[in-house]
Amino acid sequence: MKIQWSLIAALLFALITAVFAVINVNPVQVNLLFGTVDIPLILLIIGCSLIGGLIVGAFGIYRQYQMQKEIRSLAEQLIHIREVTGYTPEMHAVDNQLEEEQKEESKEGPKL
Repeated sequence: MKIQWSLIAALLFALITAVFAVINVNPVQVNLLFGTVDIPLILLIIGCSLIGGLIVGAFGIYRQYQMQKEIRSLAEQLIHIREVTGYTPEMHAVDNQLEEEQKEESKEGPKL
């Protein structure tokens, strides 16, 4: 559901940016460090939006890569711990079930 809301927000932002860009078609002077350039404001707005989107996307991909790397590392640690201790989730579930049965028996009293 979160992805759908993010997509709707992105489309709404793109629509607002496009309308704003179409309204502003006058040429503007952009001062680059090595000189100046006259370009239509619509191209400047759309270009800056695309550059911003690329930066955010690159950061998201980098963040996802870091998370996958951390998940892989934690999974390896978990496997190592399970090998060293001999712990298995199935055994733990059986132990918990036995403890619950013992508690129920102690509440009911002795069986005849």
